[in-house]
Amino acid sequence: MAEKLSVLVSGATGQQGGALARVLLQKGHNVRAFVRRPDSPEAKELERLGAELAVGDFEEPSTFEDAARGMDAAFVVATPFEAGTEAETRHGIAAADAAKAEGVEHLVYSSVADADKDTGIPHFDSKREVEKQIEGLGIPYTIVAPVYFMDNLLAPWTLPQLKEGRFPMALPASRPLQQIALSDIVAFTALVLENREEFVGRRVDIASDELSGEEVATILTRVTGHEINYVELPLEQVRQAMGEDGARMLEWFDRVGYSADIEALRREHPEVGWHTFEEWTKEQDWSALG
Repeated sequence: MAEKLSVLVSGATGQQGGALARVLLQKGHNVRAFVRRPDSPEAKELERLGAELAVGDFEEPSTFEDAARGMDAAFVVATPFEAGTEAETRHGIAAADAAKAEGVEHLVYSSVADADKDTGIPHFDSKREVEKQIEGLGIPYTIVAPVYFMDNLLAPWTLPQLKEGRFPMALPASRPLQQIALSDIVAFTALVLENREEFVGRRVDIASDELSGEEVATILTRVTGHEINYVELPLEQVRQAMGEDGARMLEWFDRVGYSADIEALRREHPEVGWHTFEEWTKEQDWSALG
């Protein structure tokens, strides 16, 4: 295996951080999981798997600094969905500053693809502010920037729609959208951590596949055996449900869209095991659809 690393993983009870912590533990690395609630089932499971828990909160940057002490690398992911985009930026910058203060040898920040392209999407721009701080710190860093998650289909707001035979989105049925499997994000991030020299100073947009909503519905129907039809929603309906941030993102998906080089990623990093959407679909449990 690669050299054994000690990695601080933030968001360790969340989707990305939790999955990365588990993969790193499986690979034999030391993981220090930065958590707010050590008594949560997710934190207890990571501890059972061998992670060391570091209790703290991005609102108290000294706790992340303490957690970063003695670590070879730190993985930072922050979200706007709990406290908003301003808090996300503040948290990301605080974590980056703490990593520098403790002399962490490799900071890996999870951003979003094309955040460096002035999209005007609030939760893209908030991540870009963190990226700019990291780029100016003078520390070894890598920015991993994934596209739209395939795993959004498994979210509690999507599954009930699929159960009713609908896959709704505010995009034209034939508009392609780059997507990525969570497992591919995690596999690529682990690769970055294990191959620091290759990736230091780089910002990498990553995607697994590109397909339209109509194609997604066709594949879901074929794989699940459950008839699912694509439904194009009016953008105004999405604006009311998701707010201006979500509406701007979907407008940008339709007008511009992500630009990750999927062919190059597959060619240069085959060990990631990039999923097509159909391959990802076949790995999921769709029993909830009935």
